[in-house]
Amino acid sequence: MAAMLKSYSSSACFTASGFAVFRSNNATNASNKRSSNWKPPQAAIIPNLHLSMRSFEVKNRTSTEDIKCLRLITALKTPYLPDGRFDLEAYDDLVNKQIENGVEGIIVGGTTGEGQLMSWDEHLMLIGHTVNCFGSKIKVVGNTGSNSTREAIHTSEQGFAVGMHAALHINPYYGKTSLDGMISHFESVISMGPTIIYNVPSRTGQDIPPHVIQTLAQSASLAGVKECVGNDRIKQYTADGIVVWSGNDDGCHDARWGYGATGVISVTSNLVPGLMRDIMFAGKNPTLNSKLLPLMDWLFQEPNPIGLNTALAQLGVVRPVFRLPYVPLPAEKRIEFVNLVKQIGREHFVGDKDVQVLDDDDFILVGRY
Repeated sequence: MAAMLKSYSSSACFTASGFAVFRSNNATNASNKRSSNWKPPQAAIIPNLHLSMRSFEVKNRTSTEDIKCLRLITALKTPYLPDGRFDLEAYDDLVNKQIENGVEGIIVGGTTGEGQLMSWDEHLMLIGHTVNCFGSKIKVVGNTGSNSTREAIHTSEQGFAVGMHAALHINPYYGKTSLDGMISHFESVISMGPTIIYNVPSRTGQDIPPHVIQTLAQSASLAGVKECVGNDRIKQYTADGIVVWSGNDDGCHDARWGYGATGVISVTSNLVPGLMRDIMFAGKNPTLNSKLLPLMDWLFQEPNPIGLNTALAQLGVVRPVFRLPYVPLPAEKRIEFVNLVKQIGREHFVGDKDVQVLDDDDFILVGRY
């Protein structure tokens, strides 16, 4: 052992634990040489070579101008089977009812459609299914927004690849960013195709101020804004030539006919699409608007889509299945809805079954799906 240590005496170092670490003489000399003139490597600066996964084939494509002219877009409900999977038969029936009543576009997987409760696989499948079955009859706007820029880029690429006509994008929520970060987030996705920016501070906790929209309006892909702040904000945009859809059903009549809004992205049109078309197309009609206001108030007494899900189940057009954390409105509110249907007229609502109150036990709440 002594001979062994002697043969390595020029290169042996003993650690505090008593173990020896041996180096060859060449390694030691190289180390000494490096310590005198060695400099750490500089981080490589890699240019952004990410290429968008977009196609330039034009068959069945929709231009931004085609989206800008839409007056009535429905934020569509997603119905479920008792085990929580999509009920595509009921979904297709809902879409057909929208088409039959003159609705021009639908939002797939938005807040109303519970995109927040879907996996991205489910989400993109539903967008693809909708385009495949109905894309020639109605404009399909996929909600591919996210508070993660990486996710928004990925899902928008895939959404446009499967044929959606436009994308709906929200500003990053919960983990909010700066206004400069917000602009960078939107600029990362807006060039992929026609884009609607969605401003709903009550959900995101952060307003998208006008100067952000005005910056984004320099892109030819900006179709417009779904604005929930109010009609004064809508007027500000329309005065600048920016297309706006009201995001508030109870203000959409005045937004359309008094503040220059192009139309509405509506929840109420899930229930009465024909009447909502009249409000958007037939000129000022304060009488009809007043007739529908109690229904709109009822729909939004709890966070959307709780009221809508309850109403569609009572009309018998979807199964009474809720993905948690959403739960149906209580029995007294369901009785109110039955009375509203009678006041407005059952013939104006989707479906052909009698409206029912339903018992609490009729509803299925699904936490795993």
